[in-house]
Amino acid sequence: MAEITAGMVKELRELTGLGMMECKKALEESGGDMRKAEELLRIKSGAKASKAAARVASEGAVGIHLSADGKLGAMVEVNCETDFVAKNPDFAAFAKALAELVATANPADVAALSAMRIGDKTVEETRQALVQKIGENITVRRFERVQTAARLAHYVHGVKIGVLVEIDGAEAVGKDVAMHIAFAKPRYLARGDVPAEALAGERTIIEARAKESGKPAEIVAKMVEGGINKYLAEITLLGQPFVKDDKVTVEKMLAAAGAKVLSYRFLVVGEGIEKKQSDFAAEVAAMTQSAA
Repeated sequence: MAEITAGMVKELRELTGLGMMECKKALEESGGDMRKAEELLRIKSGAKASKAAARVASEGAVGIHLSADGKLGAMVEVNCETDFVAKNPDFAAFAKALAELVATANPADVAALSAMRIGDKTVEETRQALVQKIGENITVRRFERVQTAARLAHYVHGVKIGVLVEIDGAEAVGKDVAMHIAFAKPRYLARGDVPAEALAGERTIIEARAKESGKPAEIVAKMVEGGINKYLAEITLLGQPFVKDDKVTVEKMLAAAGAKVLSYRFLVVGEGIEKKQSDFAAEVAAMTQSAA
């Protein structure tokens, strides 16, 4: 058998991104043949990636990229299984690289993005290699891309909320609005953007509650209008109290600053993903019974 040197292990580790002991074992099994060792590791780690793919990835991070001129931006949500991995430098670098790729290459969807290349590998190959290296399921879930003739501002809260704001106004104002959106998560920009069916449904609920009060019809009508106004203020960006000064709405803050929000996008990591709930006590009891 050929002698397995530290240099060979290092070379194989750099090729595959896998652990030192895994690389050494593969070299021993292949008799020191670097190509065979790499193939062996890819087969084994491919099985590892397949097993990981069955696990729920509801943690993760938002990668964000903004062009130097502030007119092109993108965000990508990349999911993993634990908060610990979400803060891993390799994971963070992957999310950031994807955001830049989305901004510059403008893929149609996640499938198209997965087929694009980062360096000498496709996004999908890079993702699989990261799964193999880290040992957790990793998925590229969704992305947003914005190009404007105006200006983009962005904000990332921790790693889990990313916001892009298209604004006609000062960058600092856009940053404040982006921060507000991360905090308040408005569903619509303005009252006129709220779908008629959503408004009608809310009106039905408010009317039913108001009628239960037993008050005269004219009072009920005022209660309904008040309820609708409150509802619209809660779900629209312009109607919400500004997070840095709740005595004014975002609309009034923008007017005072001579700015206008044209659009916004935000991503919240794990939003809508059903998380697996584990019962630790039950797991321990099951382990105890199986050991008995």
